[in-house]
Amino acid sequence: MKRLMIADSSDIVRKVGKKILAEIGYQVTEAGSGREALTRCERELPHVMIVDAGMSDALDLISNVRALPEGKSVQIYYCVVEAELKVMMAGKRAGANEFLLKPFDREILTKTFGDKAIAA
Repeated sequence: MKRLMIADSSDIVRKVGKKILAEIGYQVTEAGSGREALTRCERELPHVMIVDAGMSDALDLISNVRALPEGKSVQIYYCVVEAELKVMMAGKRAGANEFLLKPFDREILTKTFGDKAIAA
């Protein structure tokens, strides 16, 4: 089962995301801050991360995950509220692979992650 971490300061976003992603086959962990997420990553790297651009330490989190042994193997989705080029490019420079628009719902998460949950 693939491990996925949601790093977002909003409890609601994490809870909703966790419920939907667990239903499609992910083992989901949550982190309310970049520091908490990095600590969890140091113990066990997820296969996939969703990092909210609205967290004050989101870019540092992405860079720090990339610096971990095996950190380059993590698929990181930088979650943005709108497709603002400046914000998206900062995420890309920090090491994000993909972008995810917020707010997301069941349809978006299923479409984005549904076929990737099986293989670990």
